[in-house]
Amino acid sequence: MHPSATFIGRAAGDSMQGAGIYDGDILIVDRHVEVRHQDVIVANYNGEFVCKILDKRNRQLLSASEYYQAVPIQEWDEFSIEGVVVHSVRLHRQCVLLEQ
Repeated sequence: MHPSATFIGRAAGDSMQGAGIYDGDILIVDRHVEVRHQDVIVANYNGEFVCKILDKRNRQLLSASEYYQAVPIQEWDEFSIEGVVVHSVRLHRQCVLLEQ
C-alpha cells in the first residue's frame, strides 16, 4: 500500500455483494496501484463516485450482482479511475457519534 496515495471511503448499495463488499463497508483505495482487468475500482462516472469491477477489454463497469447490468463507458462519458480497492472492512456494529 502507498500511504500518500491511499484514501478511505464507504460503500453504499448492494451491487458489489458478490465481491464481498456490503452497504456501509469501509473501502481502502490506493491511487498508486496499476489498474488491471477485473480489478475492483472506485471511479468518477459522470460526476458520481461508483465502486465497480472494471472490464478493461470491453470498456465497461460491472456489478458483482446479477441484478445489475453492465454499464458501458462511452467516449462522451466523464470517467476517471480514482483508485483500486485494496481492502474492505466490514462494520458489525454501527458507530454512534457523540454530540458535543
